Amino acid sequence: MAQSNLIKVGIVGGAGYTGGELLRLLVHHPQAQITFVHSNSQAGKLVTETHTDLLGDTDLVFTNELNTDVDVLFLCVGHGDAKKFLDANTIPDEVKIIDLSQDFRLTAKSSLGNRQFVYGLPELNREKIKTAANLANPGCFATAIQLALLPLAQNGSLPPEVHVSGITGSTGAGQKLAETSHFSWRNNNVSSYKVFGHQHLHEITESLQSLQSNVDTAIRFVPYRGNFSRGIMCTTYLRSDLSLEEAQQVYRQFYEGHPYTLITSQNPDLKQVVNTNKCLLYIEKHDDQLVITSMIDNLLKGASGQAVQNMNLLFGLDERAGLQLKAIGF
Repeated sequence: MAQSNLIKVGIVGGAGYTGGELLRLLVHHPQAQITFVHSNSQAGKLVTETHTDLLGDTDLVFTNELNTDVDVLFLCVGHGDAKKFLDANTIPDEVKIIDLSQDFRLTAKSSLGNRQFVYGLPELNREKIKTAANLANPGCFATAIQLALLPLAQNGSLPPEVHVSGITGSTGAGQKLAETSHFSWRNNNVSSYKVFGHQHLHEITESLQSLQSNVDTAIRFVPYRGNFSRGIMCTTYLRSDLSLEEAQQVYRQFYEGHPYTLITSQNPDLKQVVNTNKCLLYIEKHDDQLVITSMIDNLLKGASGQAVQNMNLLFGLDERAGLQLKAIGF
């Protein structure tokens, strides 16, 4: 693609974890050009002073000025701050927006002025994403849990109650320090939080009901803080009349043609997905219980990787462009 035809990208909130991951993907994206990286806290500094691993990959400098001469604007700011940013700044209607916060994920909150946000989970809304102007990128736990349950919802197989336990790395808490994100607390330690009350449950429920509207499934979710830096593993179990073979067929059919959600016949481990945009699904049947293990990298398929996947769909590119990544392996 000629230089003039590259997608011009702006990033707001480029100093944090999701902004950093987005930079790492887009500096090597074959059809994107980063026009500016906005950060109030790091303005005037080289991007490589904050994201030191990018030394030699970019000479970009953080700015606190907004440049609207872009094709797409990524908002990598905190929850509540995306709406504040858009309220405070005039963005031309032709600029597409991909928001990585939770501000526009729910239907009741999916519009702001003339802007209407589409929920950006490609495995659910791929065709809507292709024609959208603005996207609300899903949450990390929401992505892992939805990908474990969506095929059953489409099949009309969700029972009244689903149980999920999930563990996430420390980067899932964001870069801002809290008592439970300090190394001395997190290392050699595990704890649960927001039991049955995690904020991602609302978007999960909306997505499931869009496929199986006649069932009001209660999701009993217990999240855990893990003593590792990145990755999510969720174990979902529910009553099901499907045999293992029938369930596997339901999942394979649902994800046929989706390059990053893969059904594995071997019990997976987290290192298979860390540093990739993949979701691995492993299905088991024990008595009347169907068990689905789902694994993603919370910063990639759970955040910035999925955002780039959405950008590719928005602009008619190969869905995998810039996302052929290598797992850490060891």
